Amino acid sequence: MSQRIVILDGHPDPAGGHFCNALADAYAEGAREAGRSVETIRLASLDIPLLRSKDDFEQRGVPEGLVAAAAAIRDSDHIVMIFPLWLGTMPALVKAFFEQVFRPGTGFAYQEGRFPKKLLAGHSARLVVTMGMPAPLYRWFFGAHGVKGMERNILDFVGIRPVHESFYGNVEGASAEKRAAWLAEMRAHGANGD
Repeated sequence: MSQRIVILDGHPDPAGGHFCNALADAYAEGAREAGRSVETIRLASLDIPLLRSKDDFEQRGVPEGLVAAAAAIRDSDHIVMIFPLWLGTMPALVKAFFEQVFRPGTGFAYQEGRFPKKLLAGHSARLVVTMGMPAPLYRWFFGAHGVKGMERNILDFVGIRPVHESFYGNVEGASAEKRAAWLAEMRAHGANGD
């Protein structure tokens, strides 16, 4: 059976046309050409309500409009999450998506007297982050704090590992040649399924 990949395009702008969208398409193209099964979910096209209480999180299931996305994640082998860096971390839409989809019963299960069971153990991921600042500055000076927090507090909590990272900095000012090289790199990651 071929590797099943779900790509979560987390750019919040429903108008599209952003470099994040192009990176998602390039990864999908490389993966499909290598014979992998690929589903792309554009978060900007979904109705993602905000969680407002513990009861909502624990007592209600995944909202109807996100059930298919939750199932795609559950049934995948590898998850690719692509988003622009906003205020040092993921956009609010991406966080809201994970809060809705990684609920008790879908992302983890409570166990009395023990740590929660990680229901997505066995899945791997790649985080692809675009940003206005130089990527080395974000990684080394700022410690990639927003992305590290996502890896530790969201992905690892539900069992997703290993998690690989691709950071693309100075995106707005990047030359056409640089962008083409980044898209080729994404196609190669898709072909490799990593």
